[in-house]
Amino acid sequence: MNRIQSLVLSLVSASWLAGALPAAEVKVIANNSVGATAVSREELKGVFLETKNSLSDGSAVEPVLLKSGATHEAFLKEYVGRMDAALQNYYRSLVFTGKGSMPKALAGDAEMVAYVAKTKGAIGYVSAGTAAPGVKTLEVR
Repeated sequence: MNRIQSLVLSLVSASWLAGALPAAEVKVIANNSVGATAVSREELKGVFLETKNSLSDGSAVEPVLLKSGATHEAFLKEYVGRMDAALQNYYRSLVFTGKGSMPKALAGDAEMVAYVAKTKGAIGYVSAGTAAPGVKTLEVR
């Protein structure tokens, strides 16, 4: 095998392995006013697509997004099933038709934790290793 073939094989292997590994682990957090301790994947998707405004336990919820980053992309891929651009277009169509609004979008994990802690019904996400005092972590089943 020549040098170029070896390089191409290495790059293909590296990209395959990168695709097989999770981009970032995500922790779903909620304001302490939310009664639930767990949420289904479908409920979570419904909250972030604004088709649900409460959880199965009756807790009213407000979705909160990160603006960008690996955690944001991982959350969207894993739980919402949309890329950021498609989700933003979806929200714009909700606003245009009067069926919804643009969720609050925050710059980082610390800002997310602080906002969720002080906002009744807020539900958001942070990277798994983020300390999240004043909020509850929801199990996603």
